[in-house]
Amino acid sequence: MLKLYGFDVSNYFNMIKLALAHKGLDYDVVTVYPNQEPEFLTKSPMGKVPALETEDGVIVETNIIMEYLDAKYPDKPLYPADPFAQARVKELVKFMELYLELPARRCHPEAFFGGKVSEETRKEVKRALFRGMTGLNRLASFSPYVAGDTFSAADIMFLYSVDLAAGVAHKLYEVDLLDGSTGAKNLMAKLNELPEVQKIAADRKAANKAFVEYVTSFQK
Repeated sequence: MLKLYGFDVSNYFNMIKLALAHKGLDYDVVTVYPNQEPEFLTKSPMGKVPALETEDGVIVETNIIMEYLDAKYPDKPLYPADPFAQARVKELVKFMELYLELPARRCHPEAFFGGKVSEETRKEVKRALFRGMTGLNRLASFSPYVAGDTFSAADIMFLYSVDLAAGVAHKLYEVDLLDGSTGAKNLMAKLNELPEVQKIAADRKAANKAFVEYVTSFQK
């Protein structure tokens, strides 16, 4: 039995939950927040989540876990078999991670947890998010999925990274990051209608109170 380490509010954890659900794979969840406890560091060297325990050992890093799942369980693939199409999906995944997910994360404390970031950070993130979304609109096809007519790992990254980036843009700058991209808006709505996505969203909502208490405990 696969074991997935992490917590239901983590977008990266939820990416793996959706990948597993898409493939119809059974797994156990081990709820854990990022930490530096020696026992957990034997599974996740940086103490981060998610981590996936398999029959052969533990794998960390979301992109690598998704690629492992596709190689180990090829039914309902997350990546195309054609080398160029596969590279394009990986390109889109990395693009969204670097130019939307990571910049937005700098402002998560203020957007979601009642903290504050500097004005300089706010300005830098705003520029980065709009440049990233403009670039994604050039790179993605949204026909209807990010990489074409088939659901892929790129759609998982889109759902759980662009939505948070859009949340930062809305709360800090009062703008719609998806404005002007009908394809992106339509896809976000389409993905959120999936039963497995709605189940993950319900799990996230149920776990949010405990997570906020966990985060705020470090701010006191």
